[in-house]
Amino acid sequence: MMKRLLLAAAVSLLTAGSAMAQTVILVRHAEKVDNSEDPVLSAGGEARANALAVALSASDLTHIFVTPLQRTRMTADLTARAQAITPEVVSLDGGTDAHVRRIDQRIRALPTDAIVLVVGHSNTIPLIADALGEIGPAAMADCEYDRMTVISVRNSIDSPAIIARYGAPSAC
Repeated sequence: MMKRLLLAAAVSLLTAGSAMAQTVILVRHAEKVDNSEDPVLSAGGEARANALAVALSASDLTHIFVTPLQRTRMTADLTARAQAITPEVVSLDGGTDAHVRRIDQRIRALPTDAIVLVVGHSNTIPLIADALGEIGPAAMADCEYDRMTVISVRNSIDSPAIIARYGAPSAC
């Protein structure tokens, strides 16, 4: 309970910040049922997707970006429905670097008061954080599903990313 309150407070502080900054929330998709090419979420993944919707319920998101893979769309679905947002699918064509560039460009083209959720993958989320100005992206283990990175973009005052955890702890 205390962890949920701290996470909500951190997200609320960043999203209530200056109109001169975008707030970007980065998460990896929730747990998948298997290692096939495009798996659905497992029962634990569905619980994590629900935990994400609860954690972001007070955040007034304006945009959600996902990949074409159903595990990212399923992770974002409850949050999107709760906030009446249609997620934008960002292509993986051209590989990881091209995808990261497209996400970065879309975010930077948004209004400065945008509050954005990006649901990606263990190999893209650290790179997206780096593209948005977070120094030294921390690698994400393949078994890590509970990390939430909150970044303030275009802020005149340096604002380090907040790394939080949500849902059940990852079993790494």
